[in-house]
Amino acid sequence: MTETQAADPENTLILEIEHGTITIALRPDLAPKHVEQIKALVRRGFYNDVPFHRVIEGFMAQGGDPTGTGRGGSDLPDIEAEFSSPQTARFVRGTCGMARTQDPNSANSQFFIMFAPGSSLDGQYTIWGQVTSGMEAVDKIKRGAGMSGMVQGPDKIRSMRVAADAA
Repeated sequence: MTETQAADPENTLILEIEHGTITIALRPDLAPKHVEQIKALVRRGFYNDVPFHRVIEGFMAQGGDPTGTGRGGSDLPDIEAEFSSPQTARFVRGTCGMARTQDPNSANSQFFIMFAPGSSLDGQYTIWGQVTSGMEAVDKIKRGAGMSGMVQGPDKIRSMRVAADAA
């Protein structure tokens, strides 16, 4: 058990992929509605066996779409944007953000994990978590091709759970 899990297991996610275990500290202080929706989906098993369908070298790995097309989501309502000011939180290596369409209030289930800082996303996308351990596993996620980053034969999330439920 990591220090983060011991400190707040209700706001810690455990993500299992073929390359290892990733621990994510949730940030309800920044995005309470997003954290609530992610935890609800995790507790349903929504993310289990879902691919990282869009992975761009030096940028991010995106998953959370059960169709693997980038167009899918959950049956829960979309979430209103909860953008952080760059003074409060920035997109750095390991930051977890919510994917969305051009509509800022269209986040649903898709998320991404940053491989590197992405200041162009600051204040434009919702930050809901931060990887606290397992970035070496994130770094091994299969990359996509071209500008779209769409992955053929993508790596999948084996399981995702709230640490409080893992006992």
